[in-house]
Amino acid sequence: MAAVRPVKANQGRAVVSKILIVDDDPDIQEMCSLVLTKEGFDVVCASNRAEGFKTIAAGAPDLLILDVMMEEPDDGLTMARQLRREGFDRPIIMLTSVNAAMGLQIDRDDEIVPVDKFQPKPVEPKVLIAEVNELLGR
Repeated sequence: MAAVRPVKANQGRAVVSKILIVDDDPDIQEMCSLVLTKEGFDVVCASNRAEGFKTIAAGAPDLLILDVMMEEPDDGLTMARQLRREGFDRPIIMLTSVNAAMGLQIDRDDEIVPVDKFQPKPVEPKVLIAEVNELLGR
């Protein structure tokens, strides 16, 4: 008699990870979307913090890519802190050009910048893919 094995959910079907990009720059949205969609991810974009929160409320993404500066200079930082306070435990990649443009050195910090990865813009497609795969355990 053959042993009975438990059947895993989604066995035989690929589970598609949903990624939300919150960035006010349509070129960044398009570049990241094209790169990540080509890798098999389901990508959704929002242009500001308010749209990002609405999108998350409609269905939390598996990973969030977040710009620092949008309508306000600290929108991304504020959004990341609020999400973490509210229990959002999915990975967050912070993209920004602030360091290069202003000579600052902003980096991840559990209180001020509570993100998993911090990536300067422009991000190389291979780097973005590697970081997303790492954070999603792929």
